Amino acid sequence: MMNTRLAPGLQRRLIGAPVLSLLTIALVFLGLGIGWRWPWPADEPRFALIAHEMITTHQWLIPHRAGELYPDKPPIFMWLIALGTLVTGSLKVAFLLPSLLGALATLGLTTDLTRRLYGPRIAWLAGLTLMLTAQFTLQARTAQIDMLVTGFITLGLYGALRHALLGPAPRWWYLGCVSMGLGVITKGVGFLPLLLLPAWFGMVWYQCHHTKRHHADSDHRVVPLTLRQLLIGLGLLVAAIACWVIPMALYTSFSGDQALMAYRDNILFRQTGQRYADSWHHLKPFYYYLLEVLPWAWLPGVLALPWVVPHWWRRLRLGDARLWLPLSWLVLMVLFFSLSPGKRGVYMTPGTAMFVLALAPALPNLIRRLWLNRLAWGLATLLGGVIGIVGLLLAVGLLDSATLGEDFTLNPWGWWLSIGVLTALIAWRVPPRRGLVSLGLWLAMFWILWASWGYGVMDAHRSRSALMAEVALATGHQPLALTDFDEENVLQAQQPIVQFGDGTPIDDQFARMTAWLKEAPDIRWALVQDDELKGQPCVDRNTLISLDARSDKGWWLLRADSVAQCHGDEHAAPLYQAPTTWHRSSTLHHRDGLTP
Repeated sequence: MMNTRLAPGLQRRLIGAPVLSLLTIALVFLGLGIGWRWPWPADEPRFALIAHEMITTHQWLIPHRAGELYPDKPPIFMWLIALGTLVTGSLKVAFLLPSLLGALATLGLTTDLTRRLYGPRIAWLAGLTLMLTAQFTLQARTAQIDMLVTGFITLGLYGALRHALLGPAPRWWYLGCVSMGLGVITKGVGFLPLLLLPAWFGMVWYQCHHTKRHHADSDHRVVPLTLRQLLIGLGLLVAAIACWVIPMALYTSFSGDQALMAYRDNILFRQTGQRYADSWHHLKPFYYYLLEVLPWAWLPGVLALPWVVPHWWRRLRLGDARLWLPLSWLVLMVLFFSLSPGKRGVYMTPGTAMFVLALAPALPNLIRRLWLNRLAWGLATLLGGVIGIVGLLLAVGLLDSATLGEDFTLNPWGWWLSIGVLTALIAWRVPPRRGLVSLGLWLAMFWILWASWGYGVMDAHRSRSALMAEVALATGHQPLALTDFDEENVLQAQQPIVQFGDGTPIDDQFARMTAWLKEAPDIRWALVQDDELKGQPCVDRNTLISLDARSDKGWWLLRADSVAQCHGDEHAAPLYQAPTTWHRSSTLHHRDGLTP
């Protein structure tokens, strides 16, 4: 939603090839910062750890996390991280590559479809709007599965819409169905493009029964999806799913291992239908997405809704299929996720592309709306002003950086204050009548500073690399036990690691840790958190070693003498099981090499 003033020749070349030009810009803009930070909680360390373990153990079919089966997600995302690690030689680079690829695919497909439906100028505006959409940009820079599955879903939507609006093109429909299947074995919801079918069939039926009243313009007509094409497409979708599900099911079913069979049932049933219908976490009210997520996640597009809704209403009354299909899909997608009790904001990521496609034909008029520009200018100025004021308060000591969280090695006033100064510069140089340009520049500036300076400020503590480096220094790189372990601690460890089962009750883990420490009291250590010590009154706190590295929790090192009075051997031994051993050599931490 930006208007640009470029040299006429350059402007013609950029607008004439919107897909190539926008992908080139996005590769630089969204790829900035890759290799400059380690995985951050909550999800990134888990997926990076699983991918690293696939390489070191050669177990690719069934994901494992620190030696334990990981049934929460299918393996495609982790496969891609592992493949990227083998290609680049760096887990620190590879863990963000799948999200970048998903973002580039989504951007390219959306821009190309817009170009075919509305022309290159509108396609340029739509692609730029998508690239700067808050949730799209955030997920492109985050190693969560949602951006990759968005890429698969967008290809599914692209294939269906190429056939329905620009066809007949059944091969694109078939390719879209294969992409849906790959999306299902990426994160379960890859079938979402099928939510196009109600409006698709409904518009075909309307055309067949209202031929006299229906407008003859091809923009309003929909190519039917025959029963044969539907069945072939669904067959391809199932075949793509079967590429992993059948080998996994056969391997686990005939293994004779109860844990593997439990993994099969968990990934096929509990993490799909049960997770949707009877979710056990992230419980939110029905209106969560409409009131708490979409107003910020789909910025800046949501600012235009007061002007766009009347435009949509006119086009819907005319029966314009180019709006009916993407808009109906958006409504059904939001409704689908709203019906589940378990909700997360990232679930709305697949909707960003279709939201921009629905906005696309209105964009040339929107960028000239005076009050929309003023609103965008005000938003950019407000956001940057608040950040700048926080930076100023930090700089003069009127605000403690600890109140902002525990993600900073130093007082981050310079970063915050720089955002404020640059915001003032943008507000001074770009007048409110060109507020969309102001907001676009502000968003680009924010993300560039976030992915460069911001990574440097936050990485050491968000990744726990500083914590685990301090642990290694204090313990002399001797074996370390983790109770109720966090993946980032395992990933950043510079010494042999043992853990006692992620799902094991903490008291049982503590008993096993005690027994493990007493087996070799002179060379073994344990890393525990404040919360874990509260339930262990027999620990001698005078012998604990406090860690100074700032993090989100209080951490302590202890040895066998700290738990001498805890869990006598005669009681602890039956609870003790051989722990899983994990080793991440110091070369991985310092040179990012892989240890076989």
